[in-house]
Amino acid sequence: MKLNRPKKFTIKKPSLPKKIGRPSLSKLRRKSPDIKINQAIENLPRITNETVAEHREEMLSSARKFIYPLKHSRRSIVKVSVALFVVGLVVFMSYVMLALYRFQSSSSFIYGVTKVLPLPIAKAGSAWVSYESYLFELRHLKHYYETQQEVDFGSDSGRAQLADFRRQAMDQAVNDAYVKQLAEENDVSVNGTEVEDAVRLLRDQNRLGGSDQEFADVLKEFWGWKVDDFRRELRQQLLAQQVVAKLDTGAADKLRTAQVQLKQGTDFAAVAKQFSDDVPTKESGGEYAYLIDRSNRDVAPQVVDTLLRMQPGQVSEIIDTGYTLEIVKVISTDNGKIRAAHISSAYKPIGDYIKPVQDKKPPKRFIGV
Repeated sequence: MKLNRPKKFTIKKPSLPKKIGRPSLSKLRRKSPDIKINQAIENLPRITNETVAEHREEMLSSARKFIYPLKHSRRSIVKVSVALFVVGLVVFMSYVMLALYRFQSSSSFIYGVTKVLPLPIAKAGSAWVSYESYLFELRHLKHYYETQQEVDFGSDSGRAQLADFRRQAMDQAVNDAYVKQLAEENDVSVNGTEVEDAVRLLRDQNRLGGSDQEFADVLKEFWGWKVDDFRRELRQQLLAQQVVAKLDTGAADKLRTAQVQLKQGTDFAAVAKQFSDDVPTKESGGEYAYLIDRSNRDVAPQVVDTLLRMQPGQVSEIIDTGYTLEIVKVISTDNGKIRAAHISSAYKPIGDYIKPVQDKKPPKRFIGV
């Protein structure tokens, strides 16, 4: 009997239902940027002609939140800086005023301040006298006596001497101001060439050192000056001398009269006895009591310079030394030494011309010295 084999059954796996509405990951990646852009576009405000002003104001108001704090901080910094500057300036000026007008300091720092700030120390007529001009005179006096005479200004005698120097410096600064006024009134001035000629004359006679360095060293050692300080002092001296020469016509008239007699053949010694103002040499016919050479310090440099260029028996023209008018004669020479005679007519002191101006317009001093 033949048995039939049972049929094979295959069980099919049921298929899962498709998910609806869930796209694949790759599709999501492809579509997400577009979706974001579209959403951004949809969220953009719609600006029209009617709403443009509103949107502009909205944008500006957002920016102001950042701008206003910045402006406020800048203003605060500026205000604080200005306030600190003003306070510092007030403190500095208070210190300077006390140092100058209360304690009368003459330190290098204070002197430097007076070079920058035109602070007055007095008034001479209509002109202000600068504190710097007073310190300029005082400091070189102190330097000389401290370094060359070894004066101790901390001692009782030194303090008394310093007080005298203060008065001298004040008088000199005030007088210089009056001289400048007289110079302006009489159309008198000193130019740079005249100053340099005077310096050259002193240098040629080795009165201030032979070289530029030695010249500078001498000024610094003795007076605490630079070369420009010396030129400044020399210019003021020349100005005073030229003012006197312009105003004192009597000295020139006297010597011109003597010159006329010499040219007419009158003996030099006789004319010297008649006209010379130099009492020590007058009775000896004007003859100097010593021989003169280039380094002589007892005779004005202008006179020495003239004598060195003259021959024995020769008589000079009128020489203006700044303080006197001179006529000189070379009697003889011996190995660079000159035997000479002179006729001198002295100028009046500059004080004779300053005093009437001071009496009319007295000076006002702002410190007590």
